[in-house]
Amino acid sequence: MQKIDWIILSATLLFIVIYGVYKTKGSKNVEDYILGNKETNWWTVGLSVMATQASAITFLSTPGQAYHDGMGFVQFYFGLPIAMVVICYTFIPIYHRLKVFTAYEYLEQRFDLKTRSLASILFLIQRGLGTGLTIYAPAIILSTLLGWNLTLLNIIIGILVIIYTFSGGTKAVNVTQKQQMFVIMSGMFITFYLILHMLPNEMTFSNAMHIAGANDKMNIVDFSFNPETRYTFWSGITGGFFLMLSYFGTDQSQVGRYLSGKSDRESQKGLIMNGFLKVPMQFFILLTGVMVFVFFQFNDVPLNFNPVNKIAIEKSEYANQYHGLETQLKALTEEKKEYNLLYMDHLNQNYDNPILRSKLLAISGKEKDLRDQAKDLIAKADPKAETNDKDYVFLYFILNYLPKGLIGLLLAVILSAAMSSSASGLTALASTTAIDLYKRNVKGEKSEKHYVNATKYFTLLWGVIAILFACIGTLFENLIQLVNIVGSIFYGTVLGIFLVGFYIKFVKARAIFWSAVVSQLTIFYIYYLDVVSFLWLNFIGALLTILLSMLSQVILKEKNTTTELTT
Repeated sequence: MQKIDWIILSATLLFIVIYGVYKTKGSKNVEDYILGNKETNWWTVGLSVMATQASAITFLSTPGQAYHDGMGFVQFYFGLPIAMVVICYTFIPIYHRLKVFTAYEYLEQRFDLKTRSLASILFLIQRGLGTGLTIYAPAIILSTLLGWNLTLLNIIIGILVIIYTFSGGTKAVNVTQKQQMFVIMSGMFITFYLILHMLPNEMTFSNAMHIAGANDKMNIVDFSFNPETRYTFWSGITGGFFLMLSYFGTDQSQVGRYLSGKSDRESQKGLIMNGFLKVPMQFFILLTGVMVFVFFQFNDVPLNFNPVNKIAIEKSEYANQYHGLETQLKALTEEKKEYNLLYMDHLNQNYDNPILRSKLLAISGKEKDLRDQAKDLIAKADPKAETNDKDYVFLYFILNYLPKGLIGLLLAVILSAAMSSSASGLTALASTTAIDLYKRNVKGEKSEKHYVNATKYFTLLWGVIAILFACIGTLFENLIQLVNIVGSIFYGTVLGIFLVGFYIKFVKARAIFWSAVVSQLTIFYIYYLDVVSFLWLNFIGALLTILLSMLSQVILKEKNTTTELTT
């Protein structure tokens, strides 16, 4: 990084923090601090909802996901627009009519305190983990870039988020997310343009798409019914729908965004905006990763994108073997470049040569085999090393190929996204703890200022907890999948509770509470068995909660009837 990169990065982040504190300090009451005094217009709601979901993990991991596995991940979002419609016409009117501060307040009015507390606790567990991950993701970037201590970076990033979130609550989050989304999308569009500009002169965008397709990167939709296939049309439209319905409809980090709308109409328009724009945005981010893949068909590429692994292997007895693999990869890169240029010449003559397509696919298979061998050597050199490098692909490209100044902007994009989603997570965790647990159980009358201060201190507490989660975090298959897996384990059960509350009126408190407990334990066990893609856990958890509660209510009703007859 050059001096200009540091200036752009520092100025962007400091402006967001200072602006957030300046514009929103001095909340007078709980409604002002938690709901932003319900003054938010629809487009700010929409941007805030998008920014909350678009964490640093999105911009760090999604391009790497596309580089390795292609565009299929976009199917994960196919259920989102449908979920937005359901939430607009069912969830939002109920929340606004009841004038709730959190989604879980509704559950006590519909069922009882136990059910409200159970849903709140499940939310706090998964969102606490998720917020820790949103802090951990950018810390990986900077620790890799600068060689700084990862734990120290987790603490620094966490403190930056806490400063303006503690000061201004929901209003601070809403205010800063507009600037963050502007930085995020500007940086991504500029990067996409530069990638296309850096491809060979005679290459058109159409040629680049054909090359990606020849390497199996453009298989967008999979209609297979294999439950073990992680991303299919059916898992996206069902499991993805239930995940999005639960995330946007019952997760306080999102509910809090649209509860701050001026009216239910403004909130609905904001969510519909998200429904229109979210899938295209994710498609564009994935396509950026695919274009990075095309770029590396004509440029040198490392055996493993994580520079830490390269350092580890160089210090080990396997260094020579690794160098041998690098030599093979270099020769394969030259061959790959030659065949890609030849394939491109044929495309310019309007001929999609099937023989060359097969050759490119075969070369891609050989490259994957070399990478797998490299991972084996890295694991031997350091058994604790994380050999998966999907989360480092985009970072490697940014640091090695983008011009001065833009590196700082792209890092600001990733850090802005991290701060945005982390801030939303902290406000949601604090408001849920303050309203659903503390205020509901504290004895005696307390002033508005008391609850504002309590929410602020819970913000600080959850900030510390999120930092601790980040410090013990680890890379999974990749971060974008890990954060969604964490959500999928918990969301189905919580969504099932809400759906029963909204639509199945004869089910009462006792039946839903114990059904939710059994459902959640079952989901833990199913995930442990690893028999289905994680997306299906949302559908299974919700369906199981609904069916068990209905069955339990019928049994309890029959039992009560029998008892009455015998007495």
